[in-house]
Amino acid sequence: MAGVFKVLCQVSHKQGRRVAHQPWINHMTRRSLASFKASDLQIQLSTELKQKPDPNNLVFGKEFTDHMLVVDWTKDGGWTAPTIVPFGNLSIHPASSSLHYAIELFEGMKAYRGVDGTIRLFRPYANMDRMSISAARCALPAFDKDELLKCMSELIRVDRDWVPHSTTSSLYVRPTMIGTEPSLGVSPPTQAKLFVIIGPVGPYFSTGTFNPVRLYADTEHVRAWKGGVGYAKLGSNYGPTIMPQVNAINNKGCQQILWLYEDEHYVTEVGTMNIMMYWKNEQGEDELVTPTLDGTILPGVTRKSLLELARKWGEFKVSERPFTMKDLVKGVKENRIYEIFGAGTACVVCPVSSILYKDEDLEIPTMKNGAKLATRFYNELNDIQYGRVQNDWMYNVD
Repeated sequence: MAGVFKVLCQVSHKQGRRVAHQPWINHMTRRSLASFKASDLQIQLSTELKQKPDPNNLVFGKEFTDHMLVVDWTKDGGWTAPTIVPFGNLSIHPASSSLHYAIELFEGMKAYRGVDGTIRLFRPYANMDRMSISAARCALPAFDKDELLKCMSELIRVDRDWVPHSTTSSLYVRPTMIGTEPSLGVSPPTQAKLFVIIGPVGPYFSTGTFNPVRLYADTEHVRAWKGGVGYAKLGSNYGPTIMPQVNAINNKGCQQILWLYEDEHYVTEVGTMNIMMYWKNEQGEDELVTPTLDGTILPGVTRKSLLELARKWGEFKVSERPFTMKDLVKGVKENRIYEIFGAGTACVVCPVSSILYKDEDLEIPTMKNGAKLATRFYNELNDIQYGRVQNDWMYNVD
């Protein structure tokens, strides 16, 4: 628990939030009991194995493996022994707090079968850190991140034949925790369920891998706000975005929303991605810029990785700072923008071709300029993820 609390304090300090002083974290720290242990893991193998899909025709999030990981928690009894069981439906009380008050969190990460046949997870410790922060924020129980990672690794090993033998697809890993408090009071849950489901995935967007998308800069709706929970990966951050997303697709001809904030229209993030802009700034410097983690933005693992790669190269300025649509529009009109692209676990790196803002279509020259930086990022990450380049970001499942 001390380790979890330390991470919370460090991340909060870096992001300029006083999370460490908020009473719900101290309360959560006091009331959580000891974590489950991977050494107690029990495995019940399925007797009916499913046919595996064609790895070249995978639709994101539609296929799931034969097994899942489940761990239950109660306030009085703590965590039960983790179990791997046949994939199937959950049974929860109709009054469960996750259904009524959105006491729920999730994570998303990927496992890759390397060119050497070894299965590896990409930076799972970063996901575990973020999951701990999300759990504290919505009053769900703390857990030992190393123990969960060991349990997830065993789940992947059990279903290892589902990890695609492909360098264009991977195995998506979705840890989830829900409040299962069987009462209608708005209070910290006394019961919770942690489960992990996994499945093979291909490109996130129907347009395919590394194809450019068109964004709708939404001036009406807001995804997150300062003092809110935009930094945590909670289901409540995503549900309210679906209606505006449908509008962007059906009425605006755009694949994703570019979320803005405050009257100045600060750029924050895209629907399923962090956003990055490579341009010549007003000081004449080549700069890769992405919005600051100010509490309104999810601290993406791919975002973190691209920034670290760029800083290691040392070839241009790398900045995490606020910028507005006014800055972006001015950059487009003055031909100072080279590329704009999204970054996320699902899409990895996704170029942006245009942005619809206040009925004006801003043509972004990402593809016209060859998407050189986005392509370089994409290729370097792929080389790391599929084991062509050795990197300590990869966690060996085998």
